[in-house]
Amino acid sequence: LSGAAALGVALPSLVQAQVPAAQVRALNLARNTAVTQNGGLGVYRPQPCMFETSAGGGSCLISNNADGFTFRFLGGKPGWPENNSPATTETEILVAPDGTAVEQVIYNGAPR
Repeated sequence: LSGAAALGVALPSLVQAQVPAAQVRALNLARNTAVTQNGGLGVYRPQPCMFETSAGGGSCLISNNADGFTFRFLGGKPGWPENNSPATTETEILVAPDGTAVEQVIYNGAPR
């Protein structure tokens, strides 16, 4: 044995679990639906977690079950997270389990 293994040190694995394709589709659909409903990318940007495709939505994914994928996220004017401006919109969307259809826009309005 050599290196960390000889010292009994566990090294972090570089292999991450693959995010299912349906979850990536659901994330993209939820994000694009919110962008469209809130006036387009020229006036609205979703929370950065909605761009984390390799994490399947990260902290924006609040539920993944037989009903589908539920995402809840904030949004605001372009640049709002970077310049620490307050979010102006909160969106909650349920997407079908296969990621191909919005089942319900549960909420799209002022942050609750």
